[in-house]
Amino acid sequence: MATAQDASVEKSIYGIQTGFLGIWAHNESRIADKFAIRSEIGFDAGLFGSGFSNNNLGYVLTPVLTVEPRWYYNIKRRDTKGRRTANNSANFLTAKINYHPDWFTISSDDRWVHNQIAVIPTWGIRRVIGKHFTYETAIGLGYRYTFRKSYGFSTNLGEAAFDLDLRIGYTF
Repeated sequence: MATAQDASVEKSIYGIQTGFLGIWAHNESRIADKFAIRSEIGFDAGLFGSGFSNNNLGYVLTPVLTVEPRWYYNIKRRDTKGRRTANNSANFLTAKINYHPDWFTISSDDRWVHNQIAVIPTWGIRRVIGKHFTYETAIGLGYRYTFRKSYGFSTNLGEAAFDLDLRIGYTF
């Protein structure tokens, strides 16, 4: 185990994660002792419908690209208390930047997701189970801007965006 002065985020971590609404592949690369840059590609999922009684429940999967600088603010304190810090097991703050391109969607009907970008300040925790399995939970509130085009007119929309992550994963 490293000393508290040496405890820092991992040099590079690759992994996959899944949650209730999606699946993602990611890389985290160290940029300083407590800072990492995370890049992610995957699919965000959504459910929609008018109710369970009408059997009108549907789903949509859309690609997402994410970049987020993460500050693992308590990684050294966890190490001094003898807690695990492997695979960046610590609490973090981040400014998550999501981009949903309108390349394609996978949907139970003709739903389409427009180009959109979101910036969401987020607080979260990441913990390791065993050697390679992780779980992560995070919550944030930010801003989303949707680039919509309808009949040749721009109908862009900016709005508040809420983000809740509950994920399990595997690191390589």
